[in-house]
Amino acid sequence: MAKKTVKSRYTDIPVKSIASGMIELDNKMKVSGVKIMPRNIFILDPATQNAIITNLKTVYNVIDYEFWIIAADRPVDINVYLSELQVLYNSSVSPVQRKIISEDMDKANMFVRNSVVDTEYYLLFKHKDTDIIQKRIRNLINNFAAAGLTATQTSNDDLRMILDNFLNGGQTTNFGTVFA
Repeated sequence: MAKKTVKSRYTDIPVKSIASGMIELDNKMKVSGVKIMPRNIFILDPATQNAIITNLKTVYNVIDYEFWIIAADRPVDINVYLSELQVLYNSSVSPVQRKIISEDMDKANMFVRNSVVDTEYYLLFKHKDTDIIQKRIRNLINNFAAAGLTATQTSNDDLRMILDNFLNGGQTTNFGTVFA
């Protein structure tokens, strides 16, 4: 009797591994890029706003390879902050301080109940050559800095989160050992 194989619904996804801030695909291509820190330019004066927008146009116009701009939501984890507020509340003797801390705790808990997320921005590209990838990343970081924005190379965690957002509807996957 022939052995029956069941095809996974994820076999069409060509991800081989995620390491060193890059997604390695089955075809040896690597996907990497930069994480761009958000900046609210609308609180700046109009001249500064226009300068940043003009500089961003320049950044994008000098990119001579295919790239993707991704906005991804990441849940905000404020449990450590809530714990610190609780410790502060417990050690405070002043009723005024306790009231202010209590209000901060209520506000933080509202964020938790409403599943508040941070929106993160990425510019990703693919190439086979790691040296070319690193050169592009350095250029992007420098060009975004010249435009008034901070950018860093994507981390493995960033790339996993992006894949989770697109493949799993934002649900984090946790693979580990299964105990019987």
